[in-house]
Amino acid sequence: MKTLVLGTLLAMTCTAALAEQQIAGYDRLTVPASHRSSAVAASVWYPIETPTYRNVIGDNAVFKGTSAYIGAAIKDGKHPLIVLSHGSGGNMDGLSWLSSGLALKGAMVLAVNHPGSTSGDSSPRRSMRLNERAQDLTAALDELLNDPAFAVYIDEDRITSLGFSLGGATALNLAGLRFGGERYNEYCNGLGKGQADCVFLSKGGVDFARMPSGFSKGARDNRVSAVIAVDPGFTYGIAEQSLADVSQPVLLLNIGEENLWKAADVGEEGSNLVGKLENASHAVVKPGHHFTFLAECKPEGPAVLAAEKDDPVCDDPEGTNRAQIHADILEEIARFLKL
Repeated sequence: MKTLVLGTLLAMTCTAALAEQQIAGYDRLTVPASHRSSAVAASVWYPIETPTYRNVIGDNAVFKGTSAYIGAAIKDGKHPLIVLSHGSGGNMDGLSWLSSGLALKGAMVLAVNHPGSTSGDSSPRRSMRLNERAQDLTAALDELLNDPAFAVYIDEDRITSLGFSLGGATALNLAGLRFGGERYNEYCNGLGKGQADCVFLSKGGVDFARMPSGFSKGARDNRVSAVIAVDPGFTYGIAEQSLADVSQPVLLLNIGEENLWKAADVGEEGSNLVGKLENASHAVVKPGHHFTFLAECKPEGPAVLAAEKDDPVCDDPEGTNRAQIHADILEEIARFLKL
């Protein structure tokens, strides 16, 4: 009997330890930002040393959240850092599946909510100020590297900018790529006419012939040593002269063989950004489409979106397993960053 009890206790201990390994740490930062009227909200995901209490991050009526140990001790050692930018109308906690998954592979992930283009305040006009989005990330990086509770665990030689959709453009902007108003005007009045990105911006009264100065400003952060852009926006509006300024390795990742909007297609049949950058690689995960990148949906999610007359972001192409696509995306990123 004693042997049976001991074996049961050992099994329970091993199961608990395994469960802890599958949950990352999570904490919040308040980032002073001189380019904004108020502080910017930020979060950090990381591998844990010891667990604390669990909470679910990013859970709401539509999307499933991800468990995290709040304020847990950080695993000893130096960890690569990924600076994450969400897409238009998204938010940092909505990408908890990605941040948690990368933390479980050994990275730390620093993300922000971009004022003016986050959930509930996504304005077409404000979304065009790409320099402000990049400055959000630079300010958050400054704050994290000056925080003794986190800085000692960061490998400053392995800092990556990663972004999705509008955030993909932000990640590229942070690496030195710039965008041109004239080029984007040509796109929205030609090839991109009727495309989701141009239509959304037009509804907000954006005048493509008079783009805000922040759209074209440089926002390079020399601490960024690699870039990952998932279905990035504005790839037809890139200022060609800035391509040579991007010397870091770049992973351009598309979801599905056909993009919901042309701007995200970086292959030869699209903007061919992958062919224009000196050190870029291209990967495609499929099946799926642009919105497959978002968190897994709850069963009632599609009905909630329909009732609110929102975009059907839970409706994946037939045969798509969103959880599997997420796993594939994590593997592509881990392979690129050697996690």
